[in-house]
Amino acid sequence: MNTTQRRTHILDYLKQADRPLSATALARRLSVSRQIIVGDVALLRAAGEPISATPRGYVLERPRPGLSRTVACLHSGADMERELTLMVDQGCTVENVIVEHPVYGQITGPLDLSSRYDISEFLRKVEEHAARPLSLLTGGIHLHTLRCPGEDAFQRAAAALDEAGFLVR
Repeated sequence: MNTTQRRTHILDYLKQADRPLSATALARRLSVSRQIIVGDVALLRAAGEPISATPRGYVLERPRPGLSRTVACLHSGADMERELTLMVDQGCTVENVIVEHPVYGQITGPLDLSSRYDISEFLRKVEEHAARPLSLLTGGIHLHTLRCPGEDAFQRAAAALDEAGFLVR
């Protein structure tokens, strides 16, 4: 299989996937190294393919149903799990985290968290890699883009965040 065929297969797998696919999983399917997949995906992205890297793997960006809203939050790193849980428990997907860095400008980290399981896997990876939350770069202030099934779900999430003292007005 040549590189063009392999990249076509990567896109096909991502189009058919109902969950993120890791570079390791794609490498196994295509009998190449993980690093080859990482390079292929980088080149596909550079060519304009809408592929995002999430903490759980690659996803092909598709129009998603629901309402997109942004919330501004402030809390310590210790409250990250509670904050994320408040949002997903209301039926919302936490699509990303965004911080406004004084030197680099806007930095966005894709999350795609829709359940408590997703949150636990994300936090496991944070711990495993001794990663620090992006919000620590900005004194705890950050934004989240939420994908909600409707306005009522967003209002419940915003109210829960406000009640917990996390919502910045």
